[in-house]
Amino acid sequence: MELYELTVHELLEKLDKNEITSKEITDSYLKRIDAKEADVQAFITRNDKVQDEASEMEEKIINGELTSKLAGIPIGIKDNICTKGVRTTCGSKMLENFTSPYDATVVKKLKEEGLVSLGKLNMDEFAMGSSTEHSYFKTTSNPWDLNRVPGGSSGGSAAAVAADMVPWALGSDTGGSIRQPSSLCGVVGLKPTYGLVSRYGLVAFASSLDQIGVITKDVEDCAILLNVIAGHDEKDSTSVNKEKKEYQKSLIKDIKGLKIALPKEFIGEGINEEVKKEVLNAAETFKKLGATVEECSLDIGKISLATYYTIACAEASSNLGRFDGIRYGYRSDKYDNLREIYINSRTEGFGSEVKRRIILGTYVLSSGYYDAYYKKAQRVRTVIRNKFQKVFDNYDIILTPTSPTVAFRKGEKTQNPLEMYLTDICTVSINVAGLPGINIPAALDKDGMPIGIQLIGKHFDEETILRVAYTFEQEVKFREKYKPEFKK
Repeated sequence: MELYELTVHELLEKLDKNEITSKEITDSYLKRIDAKEADVQAFITRNDKVQDEASEMEEKIINGELTSKLAGIPIGIKDNICTKGVRTTCGSKMLENFTSPYDATVVKKLKEEGLVSLGKLNMDEFAMGSSTEHSYFKTTSNPWDLNRVPGGSSGGSAAAVAADMVPWALGSDTGGSIRQPSSLCGVVGLKPTYGLVSRYGLVAFASSLDQIGVITKDVEDCAILLNVIAGHDEKDSTSVNKEKKEYQKSLIKDIKGLKIALPKEFIGEGINEEVKKEVLNAAETFKKLGATVEECSLDIGKISLATYYTIACAEASSNLGRFDGIRYGYRSDKYDNLREIYINSRTEGFGSEVKRRIILGTYVLSSGYYDAYYKKAQRVRTVIRNKFQKVFDNYDIILTPTSPTVAFRKGEKTQNPLEMYLTDICTVSINVAGLPGINIPAALDKDGMPIGIQLIGKHFDEETILRVAYTFEQEVKFREKYKPEFKK
């Protein structure tokens, strides 16, 4: 078995026994990237200095200067997370040549642990999309079928992990952008509780919804990486000061006595029959393992989608106002006055999906419409939170599909934005309510494409969803049974 096929915790065991070196791990992944990048198109910027950095880490480990068990382990980073001295493009022409002068807090934490970056991963422009077809640079392919999308907006991160091009990756999740591509690519993806992980250095799309999270090969790696990036940050006013936890300790294969809710609305109209079947199969698996699974009502699908897109577009309109050809990013060379700099720079620098959301957001924030749309959406947001809380008064976990379908073909939904938006119907409500959610691969459909299930937990109860996810993973053994085929 090649080193790039192993999980991080398997690599750590070999490092601990001095069977391999961190430089050998990095070299293995670089060879894999060279072999598969032409097919997958997961990277926007590769780190040309990664071998030197790995060698430097090796020296520090030998000299006792670095004692972190993760020192020298490689990682991929979504390209909307700032990295000092390395391009941060957000998948946009607007930031094509932007090099961040500072590291995001999560990147700083990775460096303190001695992790080395393999590069910046492709994404939908400014994280707006569900297929990674809206990147200015390239369209990423799904490793299971190269004619299909990997999901989005963290499609580059999910595809790179699924294709064994990185051992794990950071992504961001505004309405499902970690969980949905993880489902479509057959990997584990965790969106933490809003405020658990610092957003400092994450280029903002919708500030009250965005959350940095992790994409990994299995649940144990997920817990390890969450340990690294979680924690309070004074630089982020939305960061919550909670006691530091050791998430690996929650990985116990025992869910006896837990109560799991299965909302009937999440397995009804609009959900693919094979996806529905696997969610129900998962419910039976949980019952067999000692949990109680009961059907309940959580009728929030339609209002969540409307609320999400109202709030997200409004906040995007505000956040992206800084990209005007003067303060940040691309500047058009076609202008005779200041007004034309603004208009032409934004016209040429932004793609169609970003423009669409800026226009929608500006509209709902405009005079005469603010109360009717944005203010009302914030009120409905409270309703959604309360509906979740009502379910959590009686249950520990909520089980749903992650995506209503498996990965769809490239170009299938790009001409119909509303159809594309509906792919997020199972995930957006979690961001609206600020809850944690995780995708676990469950099975393959008849065409050999991954199907994921979603576990939703209470605020700051990542331990329970990791425990349930770990138990399910150990029982189903998806990774042992299936591997991407790179079908063309």
